[in-house]
Amino acid sequence: MTTMQERSDLLDKIGLAEQNKAALGQVLGTGSIGYAAETSDGTMRATIRIHPDELTWDPSILVMPHGGDIELELVNDDLNTHCALLPSNGDRKFIWLVNHSRGRATLNLDGPGYYWYCSPTGNDEGRGLTGAIVVLGEAPPEARLDRPEQPRP
Repeated sequence: MTTMQERSDLLDKIGLAEQNKAALGQVLGTGSIGYAAETSDGTMRATIRIHPDELTWDPSILVMPHGGDIELELVNDDLNTHCALLPSNGDRKFIWLVNHSRGRATLNLDGPGYYWYCSPTGNDEGRGLTGAIVVLGEAPPEARLDRPEQPRP
């Protein structure tokens, strides 16, 4: 288990410890940080769990080194039913996760940024089942906004 200082240092190292130009604030203040593993064909894979009686995703922040396809395995080890509402370009994915079950989803997240996911059943979001997939990298020139720099607080 990482300490708060180790977590803070890691968020700073990968550039997620401060407000950026695309988000309202920092990423989630609690939970673990995980990395997607890249396969030889360029697809990324990761497992996200709900541990018994914790009402948090593990990891709550999943880092992808660049945009692309990711295959997620979702595991609900809890005694309660939850679900996963996941981002994917052009289409959201919704998976029911009854108690002690697994689900799979393939997502396409082709640009850098924060992609939020949650379990919107039974006030799970308000109780902690909210997470982020962070895609690192720079937006290609053709995807950047053509506008002057905006003042920052």
